[in-house]
Amino acid sequence: MHMLKYIHVALVGNPNSGKSTIFNNLTGARQHVGNYPGVTVERYEGITTYKGQRIQITDLPGTYSITPYSEEERVVRDFLLTEKPDVVINILDASNLHRNLYLTFLLKEMGVPLVLVFNMMDIAHWRGYSFDLEKFSEFLGAPIIETVGSKKEGMDAILDAVMAVAARSAEHSEIKEQGSEKEKAGNQGIIMYAENVEGVISSLSSALFSEVSSSDGLKEKGNTPAEFLKDEILRRWTAIRLLEGDPAVQERWNSPEVERLVKEAKNTLAEVASGAPEVAIISARYDVIGKLCAESARTEREVSRTASDKLDEVLTHRWWGIPIFLVMMYLLFQLTFTLGALPMEWIETGFGWLGENLNALWGESGESSLLRSLVVDGIIGGVGGVVIFLPNILLLFLGISVLEDSGYMARVAFLMDRFMHKVGLHGQSFIPMLIGFGCTVPAIMATRTLPEKRERLATMFILPLMSCGARLPIYALMIPAFFPTKWNAPMMWLLYVIGIILACIIAKIMSVTVLRGEAVPFIMELPPYHLPTFRTVGIHSLERGWLYLKKAGTVILGISILLWVCTTFPRLSSEEVARYDARRAEAEKAAEIEAQKSITAEKSVSESGENLIPADKINESGMEVLEISGNGSESETEHVAESVTKSKTETVVEDVAKSESVNAEETGPEENTEASVLEGILAEIDNEEAEAALSYSFMGRLGNVMEPALLPMGGDWKIGTALLGAIAAKEVFVAQMGIVYKLGEVDEESESLREILKKTYTPLQGFCIMLFCLISAPCMASFAVMGREAGWKWAVTQWCTLTFLAWCVAVCVYQLGMYFHWGV
Repeated sequence: MHMLKYIHVALVGNPNSGKSTIFNNLTGARQHVGNYPGVTVERYEGITTYKGQRIQITDLPGTYSITPYSEEERVVRDFLLTEKPDVVINILDASNLHRNLYLTFLLKEMGVPLVLVFNMMDIAHWRGYSFDLEKFSEFLGAPIIETVGSKKEGMDAILDAVMAVAARSAEHSEIKEQGSEKEKAGNQGIIMYAENVEGVISSLSSALFSEVSSSDGLKEKGNTPAEFLKDEILRRWTAIRLLEGDPAVQERWNSPEVERLVKEAKNTLAEVASGAPEVAIISARYDVIGKLCAESARTEREVSRTASDKLDEVLTHRWWGIPIFLVMMYLLFQLTFTLGALPMEWIETGFGWLGENLNALWGESGESSLLRSLVVDGIIGGVGGVVIFLPNILLLFLGISVLEDSGYMARVAFLMDRFMHKVGLHGQSFIPMLIGFGCTVPAIMATRTLPEKRERLATMFILPLMSCGARLPIYALMIPAFFPTKWNAPMMWLLYVIGIILACIIAKIMSVTVLRGEAVPFIMELPPYHLPTFRTVGIHSLERGWLYLKKAGTVILGISILLWVCTTFPRLSSEEVARYDARRAEAEKAAEIEAQKSITAEKSVSESGENLIPADKINESGMEVLEISGNGSESETEHVAESVTKSKTETVVEDVAKSESVNAEETGPEENTEASVLEGILAEIDNEEAEAALSYSFMGRLGNVMEPALLPMGGDWKIGTALLGAIAAKEVFVAQMGIVYKLGEVDEESESLREILKKTYTPLQGFCIMLFCLISAPCMASFAVMGREAGWKWAVTQWCTLTFLAWCVAVCVYQLGMYFHWGV
């Protein structure tokens, strides 16, 4: 057998045909994932070596057709035309051949070298099917392999067939010159349809070659149409695609001559077939498929109701289907964000440990080091904020993969499609929206399951309006601060509902404006239920996790450094820093004096409790004022006092340390009042300095610049600063408010911050701030993933649109509230 340098193989098949399982069986861990240029469809490629032959395998997206209505169909068709793989492995579900063979016929029309794989033979045999593989192979002009992908049966047979077909293609590049007419038709893959349809196809094919052969205006990858149409199979394929109205082929072969020829051919076909040309050709294909299956496939027993049929009676029930689905999604949500909490805590702890150890390298002298701040606060903090979501990503896509591979996700589309289409979305859009209540990042990535680009973009655009888990700390902080306990749950519910309603309105507007277009034919399959393989779902989950780290992590790292710069520079002047240092020194000195005073008073108490030194005999420095009797001089008196004070002072430091240690161990830190007071004073000074530094930084200055725009919605520069900090992550809003109000480290349970907010703002202002946080621009991670998935133009548009919408809604609510005196 002729040995090639390598064989390039493409896997093509319907969704749920077991294609991905076979791909994983053939390539194992030697595979990588990327995106096709210009689209979000994933590209899976793997390498295997069989009998010394290196084979590169590309797993193309699952599709029912290669008419480029969806991105998946366009990717498959363009890949086969431009990449020209040596062999195409067509995976078919043997238990549903009548439907799967339609894609096979389309591949045969293109003339690609095929290996047909009848997969899921165990299910087909259980249903009583048997096949005359020799007849199938002779008619289709391709070898047929029987497999059970879930059990890895038939994998070597596939590779043997691939090597044989690749070798034959390499040795006989011009197959059409060999054999009789019958062999020619079989080898080329030309399947003859009904005579009336075939006559029109043949006439148009010949007319195309003769009419456009002299045209220099039409090009096909650098070749003139005449050269392209010399190939009989490509000429016939072009004619069929033009008759079916393939938009991509029409654009490629756009000229008045071609348009005239196609119009005449369509009119002729409509007359002879008594119907639309597209319908006539589709019907012609299914007529041949029906005859082929009738002759070459037999059913030994009739299976009236399968287990899948019985499950569908419950899972797709008119009334119970959606509640069951909601329960399933709730369980998936719980799996993702509850079980993921522990590993998220581990990751957070790990990054915290790393930050602490890096801090220790600089020591106390490095507190003001810019390099330390960049590494610990900027880089470690930024990367940690991304990696912490990794358990969510893995668990989420593990659950989605299980539901997809089991066949349940197809039922979800069936249940939700009608309602979602009313608001301009796809039935499967509901799943990312539901996931968005946990986190927008995996929700955006989950839109990859949507088949059409317009609906995918619309879904991604509205996902930030779902109240993600990062907004919960904001709600948990502000709702109890401004509303009584009985209103807490209704206010939380109201915010969620507002987000959903706005999402539906925006999606509908987008569907009739920027994303308007003809509805894409929605082909939906309800495959039989089956147990997903651990290998397949595991590989998919790990791949998604790696893509998340690779795509989001690098971008977020850069933005984290940018935010660090904005909150760090410009720094306070040395005079300002010295002023705060002086205040700290004064506080420490005052505390030391008070401590000495207290200790001296305590030392004056005897064991019997008698006061040896009255309190009025202790001066402000904690020294005993001695009265010397007799005729001693004033200098002698001072000398004696100084000596006594010195002897007592030598024990002060020791006694303070012992006293504070005993107090801390026996009575607790709350009773160590002197230390607590000093600690509080120093913390207040630190936070005042932090507030001053923040106000002086670029971020603080932006907050002050924003204030005129925030005032109409009830905000101020402090709210603006917190909103800017929340760009990195929504939770940062709470921490930023703590810094602004000089409370140091606070969280959503901080009663002191709630009290200050309650005194500073009205309930109306609090509600408008929450509205703004709900609607406004998504967090940094979501922005980065949106840019990667939809393009940076869409990411910027989403950011600006939602921010402006949030401002408009908040302003309207605040102004109406002020006018009607609501919550003021």
